[in-house]
This record gives sequence, C-alpha cells and structure tokens, in this order.
Amino acid sequence: MTILIFIIVLWYGGLFFQTFFLHRYAAHQTFTMSKLAERIVFILTWFFQGSNYLSAYGYGVMHRMHHAYADTEKDPHSPKYDLSVFSMMWRTKNIYTEINKQQVFVEPKFTKNVPQWKRFDTIASSWYSRVGWGIAYFAFFLAFTTAWWQWLFLPVALFMAPIHGVIINWYGHIYGYVNFKSKDTSKNLFKFDFLMMGEGYHNNHHKHSSRANFGGVRWHELDVTYMIMLLLNALGVIQLKPNTIKVKRDF
Repeated sequence: MTILIFIIVLWYGGLFFQTFFLHRYAAHQTFTMSKLAERIVFILTWFFQGSNYLSAYGYGVMHRMHHAYADTEKDPHSPKYDLSVFSMMWRTKNIYTEINKQQVFVEPKFTKNVPQWKRFDTIASSWYSRVGWGIAYFAFFLAFTTAWWQWLFLPVALFMAPIHGVIINWYGHIYGYVNFKSKDTSKNLFKFDFLMMGEGYHNNHHKHSSRANFGGVRWHELDVTYMIMLLLNALGVIQLKPNTIKVKRDF
C-alpha cells in the first residue's frame, strides 16, 4: 500500500506542477504571480518531479512551438511524423535539451517572457540531481516494498514525466472525441479527466490555448487543475488574467 500511495503522490504531484506551472504559466501565461511565488514553485516542481524535472524555459518554449507547428514536420512531437511512440519521445527529448541549453536558435516569439532560473535549472536538470533522486526512489522501494510486483512501479517513478508526455502527445492525438474541428489531430481523451488533471482535454486546449480552463465546454468536462487555480486566485497566491477565464461553448 505504501508503494502505491508513493506512486500516486508522484503521479499527481508531478503532473500538477507540469500543467499548472510549466504549461499554463510558463508556456501560456494564463496567470501571474510574484517573483517569490515563482521561485517557490520552481523548487516545488523539482521536488515533485524529482528525476523527471523539466525546465520551465525548455518546456515553455517547446510547447509554444508545438502549438505553432502542430502536426507538421516542425512539430516537436507528433504521431503523424514519427514511426513509434519511442521515436517521438526521443526526438522530443533532443529538441527539449537543445532549447533548454540554448544550443539552437529559437524565434523570439517563442521565448518572450518565458520564466527562466538558470542557476537553479543547472542544478535541478543535472545528472547529479537525476541520479540522486533515482537513488532516493530505489532506497524508498527497498525500505517499503512488500511484494515483488511492486518493483514494477520503480520505472514508472523514474520516468513519470515521459509517461505523462506520451499520454497527451501521442494518445491525445490518436484517441478520444472532438469538440472543435481544427487543422491538427488533437482530441479529448476523457469525458472526465481523472487521470491527467485537465491535460486530457487536448482538443479544447488546442482550440482555445489561452484559456486557463481546459475543460468546461461540455457539462462533464471538469478541469481539476483549474479548480485549484481558482482557489489559489481567491487566496491571492496567483492572479488569473481575465481574458483567460471565459469558456466558449459551441453546444
């Protein structure tokens, strides 16, 4: 039971900071927050993502490119231009690394106002950090595993972020339903997105990428992350931008 709780915490903790901070803040800037709050969220993202830590700059820039070039040859990740999910994720990893290390020219429109904390990222993205988190995960499993099959969850812990990426960037462009016709293949994976905290409403998001609420188009589309954002906004931790809140219903 301890191992299952650990995996659930890693899954939803890492996922929340991916969708809340990296996606809705760094890439789409649907809300603002103080510099101190931003730094705290940087640290929390590293804590919950651990060995899977993703830089706000690398993620934010790459995701903007995904929207601009969705399902074209310039798309950092598209099932249309990769033979398998593994080749897609390997290409995504290489593009992310080049962007994050600023080894490739990126048009200014993709980098504008994307948050970056270089000193922290140097540490959090280092192999020392990733290996250190991996050793910590192994030690936790060693201490709390009570059956052999629980060790099957260790690779899930080590590669949580890539698994999240596969679900949305691969399956979210193949399976599901469509609310809005678009030039790309984005789809809503779930009628109620219990698994990806709102990220699964991928077709909604591609149609209205500036909205803080990824759900809300149909009555059953509840975006859990957005509900948390409303609470944080009410508490004054973040400030939602007025033009990101409105939900456009076509039904």
